[in-house]
Amino acid sequence: MELLLGGELFTFLRNETQFSESWSRFYSASVLMAFCQIHGRKIAYRDLKPENLVMDAQGFLKVVDFGLAKVVNGKTWTLCGTPDYLAPEIILNEGHDLAVDYWALGVLIYEMTAGMPPFYADDPMEVYEKILSGHVSIPGHFSKSLSDIIKKLLKTYQSKRLGNTKGGTGAVMKHKWFSGFDWDALLNKNIEVPIAPKVTSNDDTSNFDHYADDDDDAEVETSWDPDM
Repeated sequence: MELLLGGELFTFLRNETQFSESWSRFYSASVLMAFCQIHGRKIAYRDLKPENLVMDAQGFLKVVDFGLAKVVNGKTWTLCGTPDYLAPEIILNEGHDLAVDYWALGVLIYEMTAGMPPFYADDPMEVYEKILSGHVSIPGHFSKSLSDIIKKLLKTYQSKRLGNTKGGTGAVMKHKWFSGFDWDALLNKNIEVPIAPKVTSNDDTSNFDHYADDDDDAEVETSWDPDM
């Protein structure tokens, strides 16, 4: 598998609090390029979130963790995903398809630019209530075109959701918020990245949080007595 040492987008977003629109545009464009490939194979990703977007050493974004991905012909009814990113049709168990990924993209763009997801609450049930309400509060610093793409991606009805309408992924890429974006340059990695990770070698894992190694041979104190 490809070695990705740049770190999770989640970490950089947490450090920056929120991204500028140009940064959010770059990273959401990278996700859309991945969707072109994934959805072209009828695969619903179903787990979009900053933790699953990892940078390579150059700072280009890759979509990882396909544990919830599924080939979908028609509809599927599995309840899965992260509460803040769940589309209404998943919560209501109405059957879902590739359209859930465009809903999640709307949540991602909003979270990157606002610093928090649009339906945030401490209690998951309250999150679900906010999602099902159909109301999205747009921050004042969002541009008109950003507000428009957010509202079109966060459409409650799948049939009206941008990306699930005529043109598919291409319709999202052609939205005015992406006007002037150089897709070919991104594809060829010939574009300036917003964040250039510091990677000193192929075993430099400093961009990731440190976790202690599991030691299966470690002695564990126990009161267990086999002679009992």
